[in-house]
Amino acid sequence: MTKSAPPHLLPVFARVDLGFERGEGAWLTSTDGERYLDFTSGVAVNALGHCHPHLVAALQEQATKLWHMSNLFKSPDGERLAARLCEQSFADFVFFANSGAEAVECAIKITRKYHAAKGRPERYRLITFDGAFHGRTLATLAATGSPKYLEGFGPPADGFDQVTLGDLEAVKKAIGPATAGILIEPLQGEGGVRAAPPAFFRALRQLCDEKGLLLVFDEVQTGMGRTGELFAYKRLGVTPDVMTLAKALGGGFPIGACLATTEAAVGMTPGSHGSTFGGNPLAISAANAVLDVMLKPGFFEHVQRMSLLLKQKLASVIDRHPSVLAEVRGEGLLIGVKAVVPSGDLVAALREQKLLSVGAGENVVRLLPPLIVTEAEIEESVSRLERACVALSGGQLKRAAGQ
Repeated sequence: MTKSAPPHLLPVFARVDLGFERGEGAWLTSTDGERYLDFTSGVAVNALGHCHPHLVAALQEQATKLWHMSNLFKSPDGERLAARLCEQSFADFVFFANSGAEAVECAIKITRKYHAAKGRPERYRLITFDGAFHGRTLATLAATGSPKYLEGFGPPADGFDQVTLGDLEAVKKAIGPATAGILIEPLQGEGGVRAAPPAFFRALRQLCDEKGLLLVFDEVQTGMGRTGELFAYKRLGVTPDVMTLAKALGGGFPIGACLATTEAAVGMTPGSHGSTFGGNPLAISAANAVLDVMLKPGFFEHVQRMSLLLKQKLASVIDRHPSVLAEVRGEGLLIGVKAVVPSGDLVAALREQKLLSVGAGENVVRLLPPLIVTEAEIEESVSRLERACVALSGGQLKRAAGQ
């Protein structure tokens, strides 16, 4: 990684010295003409791959009609997208934003306003979990609770109590007179592709029902098919009151959404929230096109088949290279490989083999292929992983010999 940046880009990203000029499906072409197999998908964003023809056509058509309008006026296409999302989920209402962090901010406000509307304004705190990642705004950073993200930005925003993931007794102890809800990812991506057992989520639902709290699922990374269903909560069999989406919702076009039941949204009256660009016509057209593709018969069955194939292939590579790889984690095509070597070394070795991956917590490397990935591309990715493991094993042997 390099910390250099073009002169006028704020140097907040440790960017790899590699740029791309075009993409198609699961493949990217770099500015120097090399082809890379993209198993980052823009960090779980390009769920339908690059330049999917249906998405391209939808954006091209919309670009000739209307780019932006104020939310002071009706949005027929936005209403259609909201209706489709509600039809496919537990929700009754949708608020459109521009990013995952904005969607989570909306969820926090919905949760607090719910209690204020019920005459309990003192209930504003949310319980969150270690290893979480909820965004980069000041409130979502506080919800995330990671010191490395909070350092230097002053006192963390008040209102969040973090406990150990999977520790039900810790959750119970954290509930107090000011508790408003529980915020959790069905499967942590940034945190190392890890999740609590389904029984833990069922217990959280029961606790929320008993204590009058809202259960909020952050599905920014897990939603829109990434775990093998349209929404990960369906795999758990636990229904939240509020849910956030982003990343894959627009297939690469920026859009976020916060979904809620009528009861949970009781406090969200005119003027209580807003966004200038939220529900932008271009973003709405992209998201409707994404749903067109994902809701076709057999789409999620394909994701599940590719998930099983990839996991099986990865397990065999781990058996052959236990000095490099230790474990496969994840659901659907949100797959994590826990490394024995430093995860950054594995990401770099995969990039040398022209396979793009992305790191996560707990020394895990995420493999996030587009959901339209083919069996042949899965096979190719595993071959490239194998070569990367051989290269890393060779480096270990050389270091050992030199000691």
